[in-house]
Amino acid sequence: MRVFRGVEGVPDGFGPSAVTVGKFDGVHLGHRDVIRQLCARADAAGHVPAVVTFDRNPLSVIRPDLPLPPDLVSPDQKVELLESAGVAAALVLEFTPAVAAWEPEEFVRRVLVDALHARVVLAGSDFRFGSRRAGHLEDLRALGGEHGFEVVVIEDLLLDDAGTPRRASSTWVRELVQSGRVREAARVLGRPPSVRSQVVHGEKRGRELGYPTANLDPHIEGLLPEDGVYASWAIVDGERHGAAVSIGNNPTFEGVPQHQVEAHLLDRKLDLYDRTIELEFVERIRPMNRFPDAAALVAQLDADAARIRELLASEPGSTRG
Repeated sequence: MRVFRGVEGVPDGFGPSAVTVGKFDGVHLGHRDVIRQLCARADAAGHVPAVVTFDRNPLSVIRPDLPLPPDLVSPDQKVELLESAGVAAALVLEFTPAVAAWEPEEFVRRVLVDALHARVVLAGSDFRFGSRRAGHLEDLRALGGEHGFEVVVIEDLLLDDAGTPRRASSTWVRELVQSGRVREAARVLGRPPSVRSQVVHGEKRGRELGYPTANLDPHIEGLLPEDGVYASWAIVDGERHGAAVSIGNNPTFEGVPQHQVEAHLLDRKLDLYDRTIELEFVERIRPMNRFPDAAALVAQLDADAARIRELLASEPGSTRG
């Protein structure tokens, strides 16, 4: 996939293209359905399927006074997910105050017309664009007639939520991840929720207990689920390994930082220091508990490991790394 950083990064002569615009936080099943339709229309017409997205939540510039929900994925993760969904090109706009000030007509001219040479634009019925979100769908259609692109309205993807249809959305995924319901989140995402970071040195308490762990640098890409112990997959250099992952402050010991993330690889011993590890969360098996002593903690860790092995063995495509 070709990635362009700003309209000035798009080469002359790019396109013609079929385009959709959005934050694409998480690249969940709703996003992937849009991309599927985008690629189908692009293939049929011989256009390049392209996505326009942003390097940050636009509200961080438009309304810096408001608290923002945490991002599901980092900008780099988002680009990788867009590529895996089949997008041929992604224009990542640095959402500066200057970009936020573009009037609807200027946004269309600079981005869709002059940069991407759009011939088809896919948009939801609630699509807004330009300064103060002043541009509506009818404005986009009018500008399409002026500049020679077709506007195709796409419907929301609805999924079952306890018997009630609900729109697949980043908000829904965020609710599920932050409450530890990672298996349900995977159903909306189309994949397990995940984080990644570099492995750093820890206190080595796990090694002393017979459960050595990889401690993640706190600068983590992706949204951490609720504190607890999770059945997970750990991906290192493209290889998947079953793992028990704990998130929290380990209340059995004093002075452990809040939201420390530790991964114990099941039945594998690898030197992971300074390497990047990705953790895919399959299921939360218990909260973080305080144990009376180290022996009680080890007994629980033994039980956790046995349960996690059983859970991962039943996962589709399960392999022991």
